[in-house]
Amino acid sequence: MVLRIFGMSIVFTVLAVVVGFVYGGPQAAVLVLILGVLEISLSFDNAVINATVLQRMSDFWQKIFLTVGVLIAVFGMRLVFPLVIVWAASGLGPVAALDLALNPPADGAATFPDGSPSYETLLTDAHPQIAAFGGMFLLMLFLGFVFEERDITWLSFVEKPLAKAGKLDMLAVVVAGIALVLTAEFLAPEDKVSTVMVAGVLGMVTYIAVNGLGEFFDTGDGDGPSELAKATGKAGFFLFLYLEVLDASFSFDGVIGAFAITADPIIIALGLGFVGALFVRSLTVYLVRKGTLSEYVYLEHGAHWAIGALSVILLVSIGVEINDIITGLVGVVLIGLSLMSSVRRNRTLAATS
Repeated sequence: MVLRIFGMSIVFTVLAVVVGFVYGGPQAAVLVLILGVLEISLSFDNAVINATVLQRMSDFWQKIFLTVGVLIAVFGMRLVFPLVIVWAASGLGPVAALDLALNPPADGAATFPDGSPSYETLLTDAHPQIAAFGGMFLLMLFLGFVFEERDITWLSFVEKPLAKAGKLDMLAVVVAGIALVLTAEFLAPEDKVSTVMVAGVLGMVTYIAVNGLGEFFDTGDGDGPSELAKATGKAGFFLFLYLEVLDASFSFDGVIGAFAITADPIIIALGLGFVGALFVRSLTVYLVRKGTLSEYVYLEHGAHWAIGALSVILLVSIGVEINDIITGLVGVVLIGLSLMSSVRRNRTLAATS
């Protein structure tokens, strides 16, 4: 089962490394692997959340997520999306933006001799609004989880009071709105305050719209998609859309982090997309097929707390530079702790039964 699920990812990893070697020699091949590891470490919590949503989708929409969704993740978010940002930020045409990406200044300089900014500089300059959008989307996802009452809690001393507070209508929107205002006021650069506010509001609206439409058409009982939802496909479509927006919120952080390693968009696309994104997809399928989330009940909690931490990191990164190692480790540590708690709970239940 493991080979069947991860087999395609392994094949594409080998192909990506080979293409990297042909494209840029041994150094490029090594960079492809390093970027793949970076993407997996940053997106492990994304895989857990993906699995919680994917298991509610019909077989048809699961296949769409694992085919069309992969193409969007690999080519759209890891290659085309950064180019579109540079295109929009610089006013260059798409061909000129691609040429700018493929021909960076010598010695990794931030500008060309004529003073024009590099592809990396333009992409980094767009970080505040992208971080605001992604941070607010992820914050809404986290708040929606912790403000909801549930039978099983992991950090009960925090989750139970938050669930009680969540009975207040629209509390998540209020908390997220306050966080956005504070971010724009105290963290955003002076010339980016309005764009951060607009991007953050768009992130909130996108979450509310996509999540709300998914819940509206999902007539199931929460344990899986109902027959009506499977038949109409509307719930599956909006869940698919939700997953793609979620992936977008995660992916840009990885793209920005990749520039600490290389500015070459081809190597970034190979490492983050063909290695990292595909392995995250395979890991998502593995979690669903193995029923891991049902067996280790705190994993979903750990992933949501990791997403909450990532949303805060994204918002703080608008004004403060944060090392990507910290970003990756926070998620890994929280999910690791939730896994350990799940194992301990299972042993306790087995001993008392």
